[in-house]
Amino acid sequence: MPARKLAVVILAAGKGSRMKSDLPKVLHPVAGKAMLWHVQASVATLSPEETVVVIAPGMADVEAAAAPSRCAVQQQAMGTGHAVAAAREALEPLLGLVETDVLVVFGDTPLLTPATLQRMVAARAEPAAPDIVGLAFRPQDPAQYGRVILDDDQKIEKIVEYADADSAQRQIGLCNAGIVIGSGRRLFELIDRLDSHNAQGEYYLTDIFGLAHQEGRPAGVVEGPVAEVLGVNSRQDLALAEAAMQDRLRRQAMADGATLIDPATVWLSADTRLGRDVTVHPSVFFGPGVTVGDDVEIRSFCHLEGAKVADGAVLGPFARLRPGARIGAGAHVGNFVEIKNAELGAGAKANHLSYLGDASVGPAANIGAGTITCNYDGFAKHHTAIGAGAFIGSNTALVAPVAVGAGAIVGAGSTITQDVPQDALAVERSDQEVREGRAARFRQERQAAKDAKQG
Repeated sequence: MPARKLAVVILAAGKGSRMKSDLPKVLHPVAGKAMLWHVQASVATLSPEETVVVIAPGMADVEAAAAPSRCAVQQQAMGTGHAVAAAREALEPLLGLVETDVLVVFGDTPLLTPATLQRMVAARAEPAAPDIVGLAFRPQDPAQYGRVILDDDQKIEKIVEYADADSAQRQIGLCNAGIVIGSGRRLFELIDRLDSHNAQGEYYLTDIFGLAHQEGRPAGVVEGPVAEVLGVNSRQDLALAEAAMQDRLRRQAMADGATLIDPATVWLSADTRLGRDVTVHPSVFFGPGVTVGDDVEIRSFCHLEGAKVADGAVLGPFARLRPGARIGAGAHVGNFVEIKNAELGAGAKANHLSYLGDASVGPAANIGAGTITCNYDGFAKHHTAIGAGAFIGSNTALVAPVAVGAGAIVGAGSTITQDVPQDALAVERSDQEVREGRAARFRQERQAAKDAKQG
């Protein structure tokens, strides 16, 4: 008997009218990544042979986000059963050649974990497993979820959507999560028999459970955690999903060896990577694409995105690392320092009120307070190179493209427009002029003019 294979169908055609947004629902971010990304990441752990994302016409942005998954188009919004049917052509080679299971999930359930999906797959792998298995959950408030009705053998007799349920059925606490796995051939046989005789006039995927029971081949059920099956249909739902994801990410970061002094105030992205013995102070924000090495200290009110921080570095407070920032081992980035597409070498320091953009700063260099790299001329970005051990005095403007050699010193208040050789001293400022007593006379003149005007 051929080995069972797995295909996945992700339903992502919903436009999310309740979101009141021009952005397709599944592209709204949770922890810095689109909801669709989270679902794809979870199903990828199952190593499916094929993943098909079902989209609506005109969803080019969703199709781009779904890559490398294949996309199928549901030409009309006619229900979840109709949406799964739209994926049949893409799955046909698998359905026709081998025994393939098909897992159906939704693109707006970003909290779904690989562990729950593995339980679904395992339920189909058991001896004498049912053809179809559905995921159910027991929320504290069933609200308007579809109800799962079980028979005496604890198999699914049918699933009734809330709009079609009677008062007795609405008292049932077991609710439909919408996630289904089953024999692909059997699944599509049942889908072919669906009709739209219901309150919504749609082809419900959930109706396959009643059809299977009528044939004497009832579906099995797996109960999953309530928190994982939250479907996002509104901005309020999105906020709930974000809060739940942040809590999950914080717990994982601490379990992996990072210290979050006040976890509730630390904001993480789904791909944030914190090393061992990292200490994160209150009120720190990690945008997408941040990797932090071991023994790093990140002080309060830092904002990081697209940055890499090496072991032993110290950041903040109030430091901002923008995309392309690379902080070397043991380097210091202090308060109100912004770094963008720039490298700060090992042991280098930029401790106060500076901007380093499109630059490379060598190991052990010191960047004085108020230093800026003038990297943009209105048309293009230009690079500034600062050598190892260089000392840049306070309030210096480095007009790129420009290079300061290793060990060089730039005097405070300079505007550097030409390269500074290694171990050279560069000072660019006007000669200081002192006029004795002029300040007192200035004040007298101003006061006299003011008195004359008032008089």
